[in-house]
Amino acid sequence: MTAPVTPAAPAPGLRGGRIAWQLAQTLWVGGVWMLHFVLLPALQKFGLAPLLIHEIAGFMRPLVLGFAGVCAVLQLLVVLAAQGRGVMLDLRAQLLVVVLLAVGSFFAVTPLANGPYLQLFAYLVVAFSGLVLVLQRRPDETGR
Repeated sequence: MTAPVTPAAPAPGLRGGRIAWQLAQTLWVGGVWMLHFVLLPALQKFGLAPLLIHEIAGFMRPLVLGFAGVCAVLQLLVVLAAQGRGVMLDLRAQLLVVVLLAVGSFFAVTPLANGPYLQLFAYLVVAFSGLVLVLQRRPDETGR
């Protein structure tokens, strides 16, 4: 008979990091997914004019991605505190860097001719990077 599996205790000093990690991840990943895959389609299904939905999306997406960028920086700091020197070998840190690059490119491509398409691509990169990040262990958990 095998022993029951118990969750690992957080490393000393990382309890606040654990809470910050979970809260930040819940807020930004949930917000990104909720806006694009729930709220905007619900407004469309409700029968609002497409131009109005486009205006709402144009107002909300930069806010949500700006918040995602701030939360990704916070999470990157938590990973740095947990991993130390080899932080860039960690998949979570790499995903957070991808998120930060995608957020930066979202705001950088605004004046370009294909800006809306590139912005949507950057938004979806952030959304799916967040989804993969949700599937990873927290930085305070032992094992890989």
